[in-house]
Amino acid sequence: MTNQFGEYLKAKRDEKGYTINQLSLYSGISAAQLSRIENGKRGIPKAENIQKLADALSIPYDEIMRVAGYYKPNNTKQEEDLPELSDKEERDIAKDLEKMINNLSNDDAYSQFDGRAIDEMDKEDRELLIASLENSLRMAKRMAKQKFTPNKYKK
Repeated sequence: MTNQFGEYLKAKRDEKGYTINQLSLYSGISAAQLSRIENGKRGIPKAENIQKLADALSIPYDEIMRVAGYYKPNNTKQEEDLPELSDKEERDIAKDLEKMINNLSNDDAYSQFDGRAIDEMDKEDRELLIASLENSLRMAKRMAKQKFTPNKYKK
């Protein structure tokens, strides 16, 4: 991945017609470090330096982060391969979700979002938080089912 990123960076720099020194000036990253990145002698830069490179080269941040390996492609196929949940598992998720919401509702709640109990949030934030928790519980359950179901019971 390191060498792939270095090759990508060099190609983008060449597209712009920049020398390493020019890119260094525009990005605030030393020319020596840029050279090491391009030659695969330096690892993937930190996100803050990738932002500087994206700005200096006028590259979309998402694109350069994807090439750097920070963003993985959205693989819906992987999610489709996970087993479906039974009615009992769906009921268990609903119970767990209810417990979590109740814990977020108490004044002395051990869990709060942004320093506020769930009852203090506006409706949209509350619905988004609940949907996120539900999706997380559902995905975790499906992944665990995939991982821990013996092969002889898999369909």
